Amino acid sequence: MQFDVFNGDADGVCALHQMRLVFPCESTLITGPKRDISLLKRVDASGGDDVLVLDVALSKNRDALDKLLEAGVQVRYFDHHQPGDIPAHPNFESHIDTDANVCTSLLVNRHLQGRQQAWAVTGAFGDNLADAARQAAAPLDLSAGQLAQLQSLGECLNYNGYGDTLDDLFFDPADLYRQLRPFANPFAFLAESPAYQTLKTGYQDDMARAVTVKPTEARATGRIFMLPAEKWARRISGVFGNQLAVGSPAQAHAVLTAKAGGGYIVSVRAPLVARSGADELCSQFDSGGGRRGAAGINHLPEGEIGRFIALFFQTFG
Repeated sequence: MQFDVFNGDADGVCALHQMRLVFPCESTLITGPKRDISLLKRVDASGGDDVLVLDVALSKNRDALDKLLEAGVQVRYFDHHQPGDIPAHPNFESHIDTDANVCTSLLVNRHLQGRQQAWAVTGAFGDNLADAARQAAAPLDLSAGQLAQLQSLGECLNYNGYGDTLDDLFFDPADLYRQLRPFANPFAFLAESPAYQTLKTGYQDDMARAVTVKPTEARATGRIFMLPAEKWARRISGVFGNQLAVGSPAQAHAVLTAKAGGGYIVSVRAPLVARSGADELCSQFDSGGGRRGAAGINHLPEGEIGRFIALFFQTFG
């Protein structure tokens, strides 16, 4: 049996789409909102089964991974988050690269030798790696308009991944992937899929609300924004952070989104001119982690806000 385990953001979805366009097979899909990363514990596999893991932090899934490997499951792992110790096991195939200008879609593209490159470009745009996306797109000889279309698609797919629960999302990421699956050409998906228009409209509406929010704290080196405990805010939090980073590439940014039950979900973006420090900052908090350029905290208690702000400006001072 084949299990495909993937992050519910643009990078995870586009990475899986590339793999299954080149190597089609029926599989059990395991995914969720972007912050739902403890996915391997949901894999009910046994000896002889195969598991493909895409864009899911190994460090957050190590115990479940070890159990699968010990049970005789073959695991292939593509990711760009800080992994911790990488297991040395005959059943484990690792494709992990934590370079700040690499995402999982680009790692899969490298593995597939560019056979579905347009989807890799889409995933990289969604992961806010615009320069890397344009570099990857160079062999495709796309027009500026076509590149803009892939960027919009990547951003909309990424937007769909953010939320506290699946109820916050427009589409379950597994269902969104199934809608992508018939389309080898992303431009055909853009032209024919109603899902894209749904996401584009939602993205524009939610972003229009977000850009009216003033920073809670603003200094030369960074800005901190706080969003309310509402669906639109949970959906837009990550892509709002990306937009802030693009608009002020020399500054760091944090977006704290209130949770209905108390506390905050945090998205951190390091300055685009440096792309480092986000993971180190977030890892100092329970439920925090990520990449050097972009990281997050799944639950920041109200009482920890002062500490977070102090460490944010210490990290990016």
